[in-house]
Amino acid sequence: MTITTLLVANRGEIACRIFRTCRDLGITTAAVYSDADADALHVREADLAVRLPGAAPADTYLRGDLVVAAARAVGADAVHPGYGFLSENAAFAAAVQDAGLVWVGPPVKAIELMASKTRAKELMAGAGVPLLAPVDPATAGEGDLPLLLKAAAGGGGRGMRMVRELDALPGELLAAAAEAASAFGDGEVFAEPYVERGRHVEVQVMADAHDTVWALGTRDCSLQRRHQKVIEEAPAPGLDDALRTRLHEAAVAAARAVDYRGAGTVEFLVSAEGRPYFLEMNTRLQVEHPVTEAVFGLDLVALQLRVAEGEPLPSPEPPQPSGHAVEARLYAEDPARDWQPQTGALLTLEVPEGPGLRLDTGYTGGDTIGVHYDPMIAKVIAHAPARTEAVRLLARALERARIHGPVTNRDLLVRSLRHPDFAAARLDTGFYDRHLADLTAPGAGLDPATAALAATLAEAVRGPEAVRPTRPAAPAPARFGAWRNVPSQPQRKRYRSEPDGTEHEVAYRTPRTGVPEPHETPGTRVLAATPDHVTLEVDGVTRHFAVTAHADRVHVDATDASYTFTALPRFTDPATHTAPGSLLAPMPGTVVRLADGLTAGATVEAGQPLIWLEAMKMEHRILAPASGTLTALHAAPGHQVEVGALLAVVQEDPAATTPVPVPVPEETA
Repeated sequence: MTITTLLVANRGEIACRIFRTCRDLGITTAAVYSDADADALHVREADLAVRLPGAAPADTYLRGDLVVAAARAVGADAVHPGYGFLSENAAFAAAVQDAGLVWVGPPVKAIELMASKTRAKELMAGAGVPLLAPVDPATAGEGDLPLLLKAAAGGGGRGMRMVRELDALPGELLAAAAEAASAFGDGEVFAEPYVERGRHVEVQVMADAHDTVWALGTRDCSLQRRHQKVIEEAPAPGLDDALRTRLHEAAVAAARAVDYRGAGTVEFLVSAEGRPYFLEMNTRLQVEHPVTEAVFGLDLVALQLRVAEGEPLPSPEPPQPSGHAVEARLYAEDPARDWQPQTGALLTLEVPEGPGLRLDTGYTGGDTIGVHYDPMIAKVIAHAPARTEAVRLLARALERARIHGPVTNRDLLVRSLRHPDFAAARLDTGFYDRHLADLTAPGAGLDPATAALAATLAEAVRGPEAVRPTRPAAPAPARFGAWRNVPSQPQRKRYRSEPDGTEHEVAYRTPRTGVPEPHETPGTRVLAATPDHVTLEVDGVTRHFAVTAHADRVHVDATDASYTFTALPRFTDPATHTAPGSLLAPMPGTVVRLADGLTAGATVEAGQPLIWLEAMKMEHRILAPASGTLTALHAAPGHQVEVGALLAVVQEDPAATTPVPVPVPEETA
């Protein structure tokens, strides 16, 4: 069957990515969208679009019946699930086919067999795929530690716990089961040995209905936070030929064991000694598929469509790989604050273009990053003849990107790519556990005060009215005797660096020439200043700064770093102070629950979880800052709150000195 109209049952970056291939193939595209995504890029790029009323995933993108109805409404021939949401839901795949539509994915039976990690492992054992021996939690002893508890259904790190002490095992089992049940509707949890310093290596497979299965090389996805990938590359570096062959053969065996069709990924854990162990098979396209496309010169989405139409793969053997590719996931999150997701207007998104560079995104400048979905903004991919060149190209592209709006992990990505361990391919899943503090520490490069000076000089040329709301003209100032505030006197401007909160005060003066000059800044000379660009000579080095103002925020992009400042008033506003013990929302989100019996007047203990706030698939616990009395409670389940909203107030008991533990965000469905 020839596909003429394709509905993508997804949103954001992956929907836009699939549409791109469809345009190249002459296929009409159809999107579905929630109310929160009414103006999203994937809706703007689709030929047709159908609204799914509501905003939460459970009411929209996870409603298979609504998606099938949407496909019928637009006259689609086929449905592509993308990744996430319903992409590995066997019931949805069956419903698509029952509606007479082509399912651009593997057979329903293959999805069912691989949906449970426990059943998949039993099947793989029969196919000769190497496995970690399971551990029965009921009989686990000291010699079995450390253990990794995992949800049998789903992924993304939900329902996963690492246990190093036997006494903690019962509690962690209960917590993992509860989280798995909440996230996937299935509380089954299993245990296996935790492999210290293990690498996450996977093999991309592509299979057709004519008995051809391709193993399209390896990918290393070891750099992860909360068991979710951050940087991926192909081929996986540092593997000898024998290990690569074994991984390829195991992946093909896994695909044949379930009579697989289309694109899939077989994931392995490789020990420090080089022993591979099967983890799971993802029966869909992976987020990191572009690095494989770059190395093999393929369009995996085009191949998915070809296989779905019943056509064979182009040849019995895959093409030969060439070069090396690296992908970085750009997230709206703050790594220095426990990876806290961020929201708000994405004012500017500009990533350099050039040979070997690729940008996959679901956003453009002017879009809004909301609270309902994953905080990934884009994927930036670099391809070059050798790994060193690809890594360098990607790091420099990220460094030169202009990203204005919510805090992102861009600086972390650049530092990760340039870290000695990454450069030497010393990779394992504990990379961020060991290096996060150093990777998020203040940079040793250009002093942010110099960037603040550039922001000040650009405003001085532009005029302060350009960065402040328009107000009615004020009466002319009164004059007192011979004194007046002449422009030649030093002027001062205060800024706060975001997100670290450091304050900077910049002094400058505007002489009769009209060109502002820095004051009290030895070694710095102004070479040029316009409202958008400032060139300074700093200790003999010429530096260029692009300056962009958005209301009271100023973004300064230098050649090797970017800075965000908030313009501060000359005098502190007393209204900005909050009462001691105030619990403020760390981000926009939804209050999902309160501690049992929590009411005003209740006694609380330091570190006690009081309020659970959900935002962008993450659940955050708001803890009591001290032992004392809850004197006010403004939060209630279901309430939508903005960042900084007052949730509750705890009056400290001076006699209590219990320290407050660091709150840990939890993954949600």
